[in-house]
Amino acid sequence: MNASSTNARPNGSLPVWAYLYIAATLAVMAIGFDKAMTAPTEATMGNLYRVFFYHLPHAILSFIPPYLNCIASLLYLYWRSRNIERAQAADAFALASAEITVLYASIGLATGSLWGRAAWGIWWAWDARMTTYLLLWLLYVSYVLLRRFAAPGQTAIISAVLGIFAAVDVPICYMSIHWWRTQHPAPVFGGGADSGIDPSMYPAVLWNMLAWAMWGGLVLGIRYVIERRRQQKAAAIALGFLGNEPQEAL
Repeated sequence: MNASSTNARPNGSLPVWAYLYIAATLAVMAIGFDKAMTAPTEATMGNLYRVFFYHLPHAILSFIPPYLNCIASLLYLYWRSRNIERAQAADAFALASAEITVLYASIGLATGSLWGRAAWGIWWAWDARMTTYLLLWLLYVSYVLLRRFAAPGQTAIISAVLGIFAAVDVPICYMSIHWWRTQHPAPVFGGGADSGIDPSMYPAVLWNMLAWAMWGGLVLGIRYVIERRRQQKAAAIALGFLGNEPQEAL
């Protein structure tokens, strides 16, 4: 008997810290919802403006996973001929990061359209910020579709190159409202003297920012683990076909 087997967890179980993290995430999300629903009503849009407390966090957080994807893609290209195990881990993390980007950006686009309809009277305006943000969404949707439907063999390499290229759109999207005149409002944080929100709204913004960041980290971790297990299963099947089925340790 291996010494490590006595400390092994049952199949499908999670470590204690994972349950604590899930509980903390749900608690923070509940607080964020309460802060969003009890914040002062906006003078012109009424209660419909509360979608802003979900649009802003997702729009900001959607700029983070592209860089995680880019770093993981660079590490994959570096390790793919040096350390296969590390390369596969980097590739799994890159895929999970791209999927989280699509998720965040999809919610950002949907809630932004709802907010724009109430604030501007239109669902969509082809200004610089919205167009570059839509491009960001399309790039990572393309990444996910490439991973799903491309022929096996070079998929990881091609998607890594796409991930590095797609990350270039993030600073362009972020700076678009500084570089060009747009219909989109100035940044809430660091946008200048005429930007920002009423201080009474900050608790709702910050609690929801934390809540959706924790939620995104949870989903990212789950998706990474699933992809790593898929890789390991595929490797085991390949070894079996080659007649190299690994033997169980005695």
